[in-house]
Amino acid sequence: MAGAASEAGRPARPTAGVGLSAAGRVLFVDNIRVFLTILVILHHLMITYAGTGGFLYKEGRQDAVVDALGGWFCSVDQAYFMGLFLLISAYFVPGSYDRKRPGRFLEDRLVRLGIPLAVFSWIVNPLFVYWFLHKHTEMPFWRFFPGTYFSGGEIIGQGPLWFVEVLLIFTVVYALLRLVRPRGPEPPVAATSFPRDRELVLLALALGAAASLLRIVVPIDSYSFRPLNLQFGFFVSYVALFVVGLVAYRRDWLRGLPDRTGRCWLRVAVVFVLLWPAMMLAVGALTDKTSFKGGLHWQSPVYAFWEAFLCVSMCIAVIYFFRRHLDRRGRVAAFLVPNAYTAYLIHAPVILTLAWEVRSLTWYPLLKWALVSLIAVPLCFGLSALVRMIPYTDRVL
Repeated sequence: MAGAASEAGRPARPTAGVGLSAAGRVLFVDNIRVFLTILVILHHLMITYAGTGGFLYKEGRQDAVVDALGGWFCSVDQAYFMGLFLLISAYFVPGSYDRKRPGRFLEDRLVRLGIPLAVFSWIVNPLFVYWFLHKHTEMPFWRFFPGTYFSGGEIIGQGPLWFVEVLLIFTVVYALLRLVRPRGPEPPVAATSFPRDRELVLLALALGAAASLLRIVVPIDSYSFRPLNLQFGFFVSYVALFVVGLVAYRRDWLRGLPDRTGRCWLRVAVVFVLLWPAMMLAVGALTDKTSFKGGLHWQSPVYAFWEAFLCVSMCIAVIYFFRRHLDRRGRVAAFLVPNAYTAYLIHAPVILTLAWEVRSLTWYPLLKWALVSLIAVPLCFGLSALVRMIPYTDRVL
C-alpha cells in the first residue's frame, strides 16, 4: 500500500528517461499508488450502489443493467488492483531492508502498518459497525464491543485493512527469511532483461491453474481463516505478485519494462476486459452466481484463467502507461502522493458516512455512484491531509 512502502528504492543505475524526485522516489510508481487508492474508493462505492460484493452499507436499488455493469467494474478491479498494490509495495521492501537492517526494518513496518491496523480494527471499525447496525437497538456499546463485535470470529484486519494486515505478514515473512538464510553481500540493483511474452503467458497459466485448484476447497468469498479476516481464494495472485515485486527490485524491471511489451499487454488487457460479459454468460453467471467462484464446477477454472490473464496484463499495462505518460510530479500529484496511504486508511468510514447522508436521494444508482465519487475522492484526500497534521502522525503516516 502507499504508505506501507513509503521509501522509494534507490536503484544503482537509474534508467534513462525515468523520473526520480530529489529524494530518489520513482515518480510513476508513486502515481500508480494514487491511482490504485482512488480505484479502491470507487470500487467500494460501486459495491454500495450496485451491490456486487461485500460492504457494510448497500442501497440495493439496482436493476439488471446496474447489476451487470457493477459486476463488470468490480470483477475487473478485483482481478488485479490489490495484487498490483502488493507488487509495487514489495518492490521497495528489499532496498528498505538493505538500508535499515532487520531490527529497524521490522520496527518501521510494525509502526507504519501495525499501528493503523490496530487502531482501525479495534477503535474505528467497531464504532462504525455499531453506528450502522446497532445504534437503533437497545444494545449499549459496551455490550456490543468486544462481545458482539468479535462474535463472528474476526480478531483483526476488518474491512479494507485486511490489505495492511497481509502486507505486514508478507514483509515480516520476508525479513525472517532474510535472517535465516546464509549471510552474504546483497546483489546490487542491475537492469536485466524483462520477462519475455512466453514467460508472462506461462505465469498467467500457472496463476490460473493454481487458483483453480485452490478454489476447489476455498471458493471466492469464503473466509477460510476468520480470525485474520482473509479470503484465501484470491491469495495465489497476491503471493505471486508480492514475490514478483521483490524480484523486480533487484532486476530493475519496473523501470526496464520495454515499450513493445507494454503495448502488447495493454492490448491483451483490453481484450480480456471486453471478454467479461461473454465469459460470464458462458459460465451461466446470470442464473448461477456461485459455480464460477469455486468447488468442483467447470465454471471455476474458466473464471480463474480469465482472472489470471487479466491480472498479468493489467499489471503490465498500468505500469507501462504510468511510466510512459505519468512519470512526473505536478502540483496535484505533489498533494495526492503523500496523502494516498492515509486516504486508504480512512476511506471506508468517510464513504460510509457520505453514502448514508445522501441515502434519501433516489437517483439512478450509477448516476449516484458517479456523483458521490466526485465528492468522496477529494474528501478522502483532503481529510487525509488534515489527519497528517496531527502531531506525531508523521512517524506512522
